[in-house]
Amino acid sequence: MTLKEQLKTVKQNWLLALVLLILILLPLFGTTTFREATRGYSESLDYGAPTLEMAKSSASYGGIAPYYQQDNFAPEEQDRLITKTASLSSEVERGTFFEAEAKLKAIVTGTNSYLLNQNTNKYGTEGWQSYSGSYQIKVDSQKYDAIVLQLKEIGEVQSFDENAEDITGQQKDIQVELDAEKDRLVRYQNMLAEATSTSEKIDLSDRIFNQERTIKYLEDALSNVENKVAYSTLYVNINEKQSGYARVVLVKFSELIRRLVESFNSLLSLLFWVLPYAVVVALVWLGVRWVRNR
Repeated sequence: MTLKEQLKTVKQNWLLALVLLILILLPLFGTTTFREATRGYSESLDYGAPTLEMAKSSASYGGIAPYYQQDNFAPEEQDRLITKTASLSSEVERGTFFEAEAKLKAIVTGTNSYLLNQNTNKYGTEGWQSYSGSYQIKVDSQKYDAIVLQLKEIGEVQSFDENAEDITGQQKDIQVELDAEKDRLVRYQNMLAEATSTSEKIDLSDRIFNQERTIKYLEDALSNVENKVAYSTLYVNINEKQSGYARVVLVKFSELIRRLVESFNSLLSLLFWVLPYAVVVALVWLGVRWVRNR
């Protein structure tokens, strides 16, 4: 086909060519266009003056609280909210594990702290056992330093790690969001009082219900942040020293028999592996002797 004939064919099928061109370019520009359009829509929202349309759209997240930054430092705040978490590992003498555990529980009780989790394990063979325990404790932040000092005296400290987290910005963001959602709820309630049609009243009642769920969610989040500041978390491990003879055990007769059988099986496997090569060597040797004798 000549070039003139090809151009003629393209002109006759220009609609098909246009459709193919659109399909090729759509993935390149469609996503960007959609993002720009979405960005323009989201920037145009005004949370300060809700309308019935905005009330309807608020149900799209089903009462779940909007996103807030958890890593906002908020340097302008003077009163900082600091939460602490510590991990302590101690070693005690053999035979004193349960005494050390009793001391830990006495410290928890005496300081009105909370023992959330505990786990005790036994290691070693009979007569040479040793114990270890792990504990998660919630303590009053004001008593934190004193409690840590008491726990360090239970045994020889092997490791101690402490982490302090500033959650001032997180608390501020939640509070700002909570105040905004409460204001929105008041406006929705006013809109419900002024609504005239039954459909509007039903829609606004549903949106108010979801708005109340959002407020409850934020109130729980704020309470959780405040609890983090009021109480610190301690992870404590107590390990009992192991005896130097803990792993010294006379081999059992059954273990000796098992090893003997394994050795015999290995020998048989070796013999059957060598046997074919031995047969080949023997045949070659017999063949050489037969040739020489002739």
